[in-house]
Amino acid sequence: MASTIRCDIVSAEAEIFHGEAELVVATGEMGELGIAPKHAPLITRLKPGKIVVHQPGGETVDIAVSGGILEVQPTVVTVLADTAVRAQDIDEAAVRAAKEEAERILAGRSEAMEIAEAQQKLAEVTAQLQALERLRKNLKH
Repeated sequence: MASTIRCDIVSAEAEIFHGEAELVVATGEMGELGIAPKHAPLITRLKPGKIVVHQPGGETVDIAVSGGILEVQPTVVTVLADTAVRAQDIDEAAVRAAKEEAERILAGRSEAMEIAEAQQKLAEVTAQLQALERLRKNLKH
């Protein structure tokens, strides 16, 4: 039997995932992180991006996050996400509309604060669209 680590992923709105994982892959500030059982303790900030939970039996759970904190202890990985959504729960039409709006703001001559918000939104919706693409790819296999 493969070794596992408990994984808890929560946002301010809800618990997104709770269960055992053989590997957790996340987008940290300095790049991709792979967390396996018995990983050294770690705390890092997350960038807008993905979290992929590889469960025992080969199943994967793909989650898009807007940022947050990842903490690793010897037996548990905890993600406190600003916002998080499972790939299968993403509203593609709404995400594409938000992406177009963020791109429109960035293309125009807007105020600095509005540009910063648009850049953050663009990073979030891009992560969600990538999660949808990975989900579709996995479903084809």
